[in-house]
Amino acid sequence: MIKKILVSQPKPTSDKSPYYRIAEDFGVELVFRPFIKVEGLSSKEFRQQKISITSFTAVVFTSRHAIDNFFKIAQEMRFEIPDTMKYFCVTETISLYIQKYVQYRKRKVFFGSTGKIDDLVPLMMKHKQEKYLVPLSDVHDNSVKKLLDTKGLQHTECVMYRTVCNDLTEEEVKNFDYDMCVFFSPSGVAAYKKAFPDGCGAAPMKAATFGPATAKAAHDAGLDVQVEAPSEKYPSMTSALRRFLIDQED
Repeated sequence: MIKKILVSQPKPTSDKSPYYRIAEDFGVELVFRPFIKVEGLSSKEFRQQKISITSFTAVVFTSRHAIDNFFKIAQEMRFEIPDTMKYFCVTETISLYIQKYVQYRKRKVFFGSTGKIDDLVPLMMKHKQEKYLVPLSDVHDNSVKKLLDTKGLQHTECVMYRTVCNDLTEEEVKNFDYDMCVFFSPSGVAAYKKAFPDGCGAAPMKAATFGPATAKAAHDAGLDVQVEAPSEKYPSMTSALRRFLIDQED
């Protein structure tokens, strides 16, 4: 039985987080401890890519980190973002985060429903005249570029932030007593493997993963992947985790 789960993300700031409801409904202990941390590129590092933010008419956001660092870079480089700029986000939650920086207007903010950029593309196709900027982490593949290329969209990918390991302390490794770990990136899996190169316990650690790249990294690392999100039926990690815990009780 799963009784103690490590979620490799920062602790939710809202008391209404679905994670707290899961803990209450299933009597499991959830501990939030990021395995990675995100660092934004400096304006000097960004300039080396020779990209001018003001030459784009739309931005594609795949995470809140992308939003934070887009506006940070714009401010540091004194790029004035026009009111006509359009924002395309992979989820509604990410789109709402834009309010931290600009006034939210439905006519210029668009979002998908599943967290996958594939499901955002039809909306982007309706605005084919736009020039899209896609901020990414330093850890990414060419899947986004290839997808947008096939649709004939005008787009440029750029790196705006990097992920680095947030290593476990010796004490954390010694007292590691979780039944399952929840991972959101291949970097998180790498941090776990760094702490436990020979595994943790007799059996492989049970894992829940978000995103196909994370799932592949977990499988390759020899983890026992029990939950994979997002899916059409369970678009979020919390909904997929809830389904898993329900099945576990049956």
